[in-house]
Amino acid sequence: MFNKNIKLIIAAAIFAFAIYQIYDGYIGNGIFLILIAAVFILLYFKNEFILLSFLKLRKQDFEGTKRLLSKIKNPETALTTKQQGYYYYLHGIMASQNNLTQAEKHLRKAEKLGLSMDHDMAMVKMTLAGIAAQKNRKNEAKMLMKEAKTLDKRGMLSEQMKTMEQQMKRAASAPKQHYGNRQQMRRK
Repeated sequence: MFNKNIKLIIAAAIFAFAIYQIYDGYIGNGIFLILIAAVFILLYFKNEFILLSFLKLRKQDFEGTKRLLSKIKNPETALTTKQQGYYYYLHGIMASQNNLTQAEKHLRKAEKLGLSMDHDMAMVKMTLAGIAAQKNRKNEAKMLMKEAKTLDKRGMLSEQMKTMEQQMKRAASAPKQHYGNRQQMRRK
C-alpha cells in the first residue's frame, strides 16, 4: 500500500511521461499511461484495502475483512478523511458482532469523520441506535433512529429500520412487565 501522497506523485510522474510519449508520436502508449495514472488517482480517493474489505464483508468473510484492514498500519496519515471514516465504519461493523463498547467507539469515530454516502451514515446511526437500545439509553436510541430515517432517502434500510424499531418496542415493554412481576411477588 502506498501512502496517499505517494499515489499522487506516481500519478503525476506517469502522466508527465504519457504527455512525453504523445509528444514523441506514441499516442497509444500515451493514452494507456494516462489510464494507468487515472487508476492511481482513483486509488487516492478510494483506498484499495477498504474496497477489498467491503467485498470480503459482502461475502460474510469476517476474518478476511479483518486481515485486509490490519494491512492499513496508520490510518491517520495513510488515508483521506472520508477513507478514515470508512476504515472505522468497517471496524465498527466487525466489532458489533461481539464487543458493543468497541463497536460504539469505532462507529462514533466514523460518524465524526463522515462518510461519502448518506445510506452508509444511516447505517452507522442505525447501528448506534441498536447499541444505545441494548445499553438502555432509549432516548438516544430514538433520536439516532430518527436521524437514520432522514438519511435513508432511498429507503435502502427501511426493512432493517422496521425490525430495529420493533425490537426497541419489545425491549421497552419488557422491563415494565418485569417490574410489574416484582411488585406482584412482593405482595404475595
